Amino acid sequence: MLSALAFDLGLLTGSGRQRHELSLRAATARSVGWTVLSLLFGVGVLVMFGKPAALTFVTAYLLEQSLSIDNIFVFVLIFSELKIPPALQRSVLLWGVLGALVMRGLLIAAGLFLLSEFHWVVYPFATLIIFAAVRLLWGKKKEQNLVVAACSICNTWVARFIPITPQYHGGRFVVRQAERGNRLVATPLLVALLIVETTDIVFALDSVPAVLAVTQEPFLVYTSNVFAMLGLRSLYFVLAGVVERFRFLRVGLASILIFFGARLLLGDIIEVPTAVSLGVIAVALTLSIAVSIKWPGASTSPA
Repeated sequence: MLSALAFDLGLLTGSGRQRHELSLRAATARSVGWTVLSLLFGVGVLVMFGKPAALTFVTAYLLEQSLSIDNIFVFVLIFSELKIPPALQRSVLLWGVLGALVMRGLLIAAGLFLLSEFHWVVYPFATLIIFAAVRLLWGKKKEQNLVVAACSICNTWVARFIPITPQYHGGRFVVRQAERGNRLVATPLLVALLIVETTDIVFALDSVPAVLAVTQEPFLVYTSNVFAMLGLRSLYFVLAGVVERFRFLRVGLASILIFFGARLLLGDIIEVPTAVSLGVIAVALTLSIAVSIKWPGASTSPA
């Protein structure tokens, strides 16, 4: 995975193309490549640990991959509000994904520890998942208002910790300004990065409990998260321009969260086969995308 990540970042080829805009064709190829690599990893799990473990990994991976689409809705809004050029969005997403890998690892470790020590924790975890479904269905406007407020250069909470300049300085996140006594000031890129990181923590509070409803095997939980997050950068550039057109996609994601919230809540009463969970994800995504294509409505994606 580290080798694949290094190749994706251009470290092995020495290209250093992080400040160049990624074309749709290149983003699609990379997104397909990450998906294929993830499934090949699933084949490795099949060979090493057997069919049940492989099916569990694929289910957990597809769950995390589908829930990561919710991140893309917010990323589009953040970059639109801060007017981040596409050529600079890649570096923000790079550091955002790397930071998310660390935070997801910590949250997964904490969640697994709590579940192993206190069984009653399944109830607040299930509540978090169902609350996230409600947010997807009815909290879109409030979510947009919070992101817009956070992205306001003059009023953002980031300004409480470091002065902000509205000007870009290439791909730099902080610069020293002589007119401010040679103090470090943040560029809009740092504002975007910090908002991306904080929103991912919020999203992780529902996606991590959801994947723990699939399995509580640490190896499968974390690797499924890792592959979903590593493919997120390329997936963003594939879907950024069209994701708002799938207006029923949030309904599909909410139904997935409700199912896994119920599975976690009723786990001691009803044992749901992993294959059924995989089918629920596939059906919910397929139906929501098909209905969105059939009745697309007005496009609201930013210019």
